[in-house]
Amino acid sequence: MLSSSLRPAINRLIDPAAAMLARTPLTPDALTIIGTVGMSAGALALFPTGHLFAGTLVCTFFVLADTFDGALARAKGSTSVFGGFLDSTLDRIGDASVFSGLAAWFVLGGHSRLLAGVALFCLVAGSLVSYAKARAQSLGLRCDVGFAERAERLLIVLVAAGLAGLGVPYVLPAGLWVLAAASVVTFGQRVRAVHSEAAAAPAAKQAPHQGTAQPQAGADTGGGR
Repeated sequence: MLSSSLRPAINRLIDPAAAMLARTPLTPDALTIIGTVGMSAGALALFPTGHLFAGTLVCTFFVLADTFDGALARAKGSTSVFGGFLDSTLDRIGDASVFSGLAAWFVLGGHSRLLAGVALFCLVAGSLVSYAKARAQSLGLRCDVGFAERAERLLIVLVAAGLAGLGVPYVLPAGLWVLAAASVVTFGQRVRAVHSEAAAAPAAKQAPHQGTAQPQAGADTGGGR
């Protein structure tokens, strides 16, 4: 999984910058909010109007800015359960903005209502992929399987949108279809993994059941989703 394998290298790159930011009044939660607001504004303002390349640049900038929140929290010594919860929750808003903006473009630009539906399907499937892991972790299971985590999903959709904005034909439809298929496969892998882990786990670890436990705050943070 890309996010897991690259995280140590990414941390080595951003930790020095985070150490400098730690000397400012900027808080990790504020950085999380800024990243989400900027990404959402860029996606919803630029994608529906057909400015795909510009929208990709804006979204990419704020996605990268959002990666600093964890490093800033470590540098300030202010990591918290709420910070993990906020980051994970606002990630869903950023994802929704990107795929909703692209869906609006396919409808308003007259390109394809089918592809608008595919974009929304990618949004829903991606949320299910993330929820499956968070719910599994709340039950004491790992669920560390599957390719289409959040980093991979954003990489695919933003690269495809950016190339489409530069005039590369068919790349955005292809990217969305690939992402839709990858999300379905990843969701299936996670359901299967949880089924296997739960069957092998001691009975005491299987006590939480449907409706009796909610995903722990931050369970879907700190790595790929």
